[in-house]
Amino acid sequence: MARVFPESLTRLWTEWRIPSMVLFSLVCQTILILSGSRRKYSTNICLRFLLWLAYLSADWIAMLSLSSISNSRTGADDPTNPDYVIGAFWASLLLYQLGGPDTITAYSLEDNELWWRNFVVLSGQGIISFLIFLNAWSAKWLNVLSVPILVAGIIKFGQKSWVLMRASTERFRKSMFPSPDPGPNYARYMDEYNSKKAEGFKVSSARIVDVPKVGHHLYTVPANVEIPYAENLQDAYTFFEIFKPLFADLILSIHDIVNSRSFFQNRPCEEVFRVIEMELGFMYDVFYTKAVAIFTIVGGFLRLVSFSCVVSTLVAFSITEKQAYTGKHVVISYVLLGGAALLEIYVLLFLLCSDWTMLWMSKHKNIAVYLLYQAISSISKCSVFKYKRWSNSIGQYNLIGFCLKDMPGNCIFYLKYFICIYDQLLYEYHYKRLSIREELKEVVFQQLLKKSSSAAELSACKELCDHRGEWVLKNEGCDPGLGWSVKGEFDESILLWHIATDLCYNSDMDETSNNSQPNQNSNTVRSLDSKEISKFLSEYMLYILVMRPFMLPNGIGQIRFQDTCAEAAEFFKERKSVADVKKKACEALLKVSTEILPSEVKGDRSKSVLFDACGLAKALQSLETEQNWDREKKWELISHVWVEILSYAASQCQRNQHAQQLRRGGELLTHVWLLMAHLGITKQFQITDGHARTKLILQ
Repeated sequence: MARVFPESLTRLWTEWRIPSMVLFSLVCQTILILSGSRRKYSTNICLRFLLWLAYLSADWIAMLSLSSISNSRTGADDPTNPDYVIGAFWASLLLYQLGGPDTITAYSLEDNELWWRNFVVLSGQGIISFLIFLNAWSAKWLNVLSVPILVAGIIKFGQKSWVLMRASTERFRKSMFPSPDPGPNYARYMDEYNSKKAEGFKVSSARIVDVPKVGHHLYTVPANVEIPYAENLQDAYTFFEIFKPLFADLILSIHDIVNSRSFFQNRPCEEVFRVIEMELGFMYDVFYTKAVAIFTIVGGFLRLVSFSCVVSTLVAFSITEKQAYTGKHVVISYVLLGGAALLEIYVLLFLLCSDWTMLWMSKHKNIAVYLLYQAISSISKCSVFKYKRWSNSIGQYNLIGFCLKDMPGNCIFYLKYFICIYDQLLYEYHYKRLSIREELKEVVFQQLLKKSSSAAELSACKELCDHRGEWVLKNEGCDPGLGWSVKGEFDESILLWHIATDLCYNSDMDETSNNSQPNQNSNTVRSLDSKEISKFLSEYMLYILVMRPFMLPNGIGQIRFQDTCAEAAEFFKERKSVADVKKKACEALLKVSTEILPSEVKGDRSKSVLFDACGLAKALQSLETEQNWDREKKWELISHVWVEILSYAASQCQRNQHAQQLRRGGELLTHVWLLMAHLGITKQFQITDGHARTKLILQ
């Protein structure tokens, strides 16, 4: 058979096969370490793709490299052959790399569920590395240097397997189970009851209830004021430990809810969201990193051992005799050891800048902690080590803008006929992200605080989770005229209010205004009013419906969205004069008469809600013309309805979807969900009078 490749290329591949794979394995580890920590606050899809590719390739290339090293020695080869000895040294480094970086253990929650399979695969690869090491043993210096690398590899391998196991659903739930509690001795109580009764006493029982204490001191030790937000860190960690059951579909006790409400109802908005950011940051580390294994006494000691093993091996390798090995193999070994040492230093510095380290320092106050903090402060000024908790941004999607840009004639429209993933590409093309402004957080917090305070009893808080706009409309006296818009399917309500908000927004814009969004590039950032906040939330909820539909209750949201887009595109196509300017397009939609309900004309074949939304927009505009509302009051109503829609979506989203979003830069929806739970607006707690016991009363 004729050769497919030239002999020179085949010879080159044979010579460089193992070195190239070993170096590629190091590249994968570098990507994982540098990018693994960034996905916590980055929403860049290219970064996620690169990380996903490196995560899948790392184990595969390491396994392939071990196989090639193992097969490089035939029965006739001398086990002391320098090429095989240095290959065995690389095998030890590959085992070290298989232990995975500290900044990422699982790419997604599903990887935690497969911890047992991961353990078996890694064990097999570890055994192969150890056999290669034994096979090449000849009491040479390079063989001896493999020992500390093997030790570091075993430590990292063990930590990774343990963390994956702990983060799996079953183990995570079990870790929060309290110790078995048989309760008071009922049999002994009844024996005493019958005994006293037989003695002639008139016996009765009284129930004593332990009422939960309100407003107890959350942090256990005085916070070190030198550490920024030291008290917030301790509070966040306390709530993190208390509210972890939310991520395992477990319920909270009444004591937890009472103390949490007391704290969050008496704190400013900025502090509340900061504590929640810290809390979700701890939760991210539990699911996706080795933090829970490292930030313990044993874990810290093992981390120091593995770091010392790598650095000491690099130093020892640099001073040993290497004449027996080829120059390229020596250079590759230096690259592997130097790269591993640099990555270890990077991870160590990154961990020192984390909230876990700051939490520890906040509980201690001495000269050593002060000096350590000063050093960390200098390090954290570098952008590479700057610690961020989440993206602090929200996606924005506009239906009318999408339809106008997707008109025939747009080049992207024709991609539909050539690219099978047209829809996803088109959606990605049209959405954008904007930073979350403090005014928006304040509106959300104040509305949830108002709802929480309105519930005199905790049992009423559970009912607040089911409101998706009707609570606001009823309180404002708008329920008869607008209540129909929030009583249908939830995705329908989102689309109705999104289109209506957009139509009202463009209708209310001053003709001289040239800004339909806050100017993100200007040095002067203007404050948001209710109109801008309504638009922010409106486009965010449509972004959730289009790009994150799995975070919403089951429905036909995407079908309804595409049907609505199809009707809008047809409407604009017939009126080409309005297709170039969005404001004109909105005016044209509002001019369409909706005296007859669209469903009576179209039937149920199409799920479009375009002209139903036009009717809703007119009803909202009539609040000014017919009920003498001022414009600001109308927009306050709209913004409050959107907050309630947002909170309903947050409470209905499954806990695993909230956890998944932590690795994608975070979602405002998740922060609102946790804030609602802290304010008692959740169904995941048990309504009891507290812990109770009974005692005998003798008369």
